[in-house]
Amino acid sequence: MTEPDGIEVIRYTRLVPYTEALDIQLERWDAVVRGQAPDALLLLEHPPVITLGREARQTHLLADPQALREAGVETVECDRGGDVTYHGPGQLVGYPIIDLRRYSLSIRSYIRALEEALIQTLARHGVEGRREEGLTGVWHAKGKAAAIGVRVRRWTAYHGVALNVDPNMDHFKFIVPCGIQERPVTSLREILETPVSMDEIAAQFSHQFLSHFANLRADAVTGNA
Repeated sequence: MTEPDGIEVIRYTRLVPYTEALDIQLERWDAVVRGQAPDALLLLEHPPVITLGREARQTHLLADPQALREAGVETVECDRGGDVTYHGPGQLVGYPIIDLRRYSLSIRSYIRALEEALIQTLARHGVEGRREEGLTGVWHAKGKAAAIGVRVRRWTAYHGVALNVDPNMDHFKFIVPCGIQERPVTSLREILETPVSMDEIAAQFSHQFLSHFANLRADAVTGNA
């Protein structure tokens, strides 16, 4: 059994239902763990869905089932870390399936690496993204621009990141995003006040992600991590 190297990028141009995407992740996770496939980065958009992570509180879901049905928003419980999150069209979702041992990454340093790839993607548009002490994700002066929620089993990660490019911001009113009270959520469209190409953002994030993890891999191989 050989150990594949590199990261395969898989871009879905259709909307992928959340549960279908989770099945795809788990199938690839199993193949990566068995050494039958390389690490992967799935890039996609979901139909409107609210996901409840392992630390989710029902009080952070602000809309009743009837209101969500009328808005066409699904609700799904999942096994990622974190609280309540919204996904929908206009939001770039990235699901890396990554064997952290290949990059000498702890879970904490893996999350920092995801944040860095997002920060560099925003920087390509002249947008200053930043970390916030004690919180995950990427923030801007106008609010939270990207969320992160991961799950790691057998040192192989899945779930991932969600970058708000131009989603329906009204849907975030149905939740307390990530369980953080009184902190706004924003998008690239709101920050730049102009339309942004999803294809362009997906390509830029993919480039930043691959470049950053290639450097981490090189450091791990040479012992400089």
